[in-house]
Amino acid sequence: MFEKLELTRMAQALAAHAGARMGVIAENVAQADTPGFKARDLPDFAATYSGEAALRATRAGHLNGVPAGGAADPRIVADGGAPNGNTVSLEREMVRAAEARQSQEMALAIYRNTSELTRLALGRGR
Repeated sequence: MFEKLELTRMAQALAAHAGARMGVIAENVAQADTPGFKARDLPDFAATYSGEAALRATRAGHLNGVPAGGAADPRIVADGGAPNGNTVSLEREMVRAAEARQSQEMALAIYRNTSELTRLALGRGR
């Protein structure tokens, strides 16, 4: 039932995007001392979600696209780097991690409130 509501689909996509972004951030932090490593990040959720309105692949190889529900590919972030060629800034990664956490919390709050409103509409209350 909830998966049919556009708002819950969007909240689920936001939570998935935040989780995927947190994984990319964790990889960046883990490689902070690796010479030549280039920091990566995911595109904004708005750009990723608006792309879902277009045709999506339903299986690998279909339309040469990402399967439905797939995350966007991480992209190299063009920022200054260390003399060894590494572009990871721990301070920047901390900010990105906070942004991803806020997105995750917002998605959960939307989903929780939608669930409560649906229960009230069905007369099941709290």
